[in-house]
Amino acid sequence: MTHSEADRILELEAEVGQLREAMASHAVVDQAIGMMVAFGRVTPDRGWEVLKDVSQHTNIKLRNVAELILIWGRRGEIPADIGAALEETLDRYGPTQVPGTGPEPGPAQGPAPGTGRG
Repeated sequence: MTHSEADRILELEAEVGQLREAMASHAVVDQAIGMMVAFGRVTPDRGWEVLKDVSQHTNIKLRNVAELILIWGRRGEIPADIGAALEETLDRYGPTQVPGTGPEPGPAQGPAPGTGRG
């Protein structure tokens, strides 16, 4: 094997590692968007915007915000600053309403993140 072949193999191995990481990250973010859709009653596009806004306002990488949201979904635990930013952002984007369904009902889930309020 020549030097350039060995270099190329190392480059490809690094690329495969990066692609695997990207796939895992994408899955985490998609799941967190799903939680925003379910708990925040927003569209998937708005769920994505919520994650981006929380990430920007807390200066935490989007994937890490998504991971914290998934932990919140499993354990009911979320850092106070993330919970507050999430609640504020969801309030700003507001729940969407399916056309023809009438007024928006009150929240059916437990307390809003980080507040203990419903």
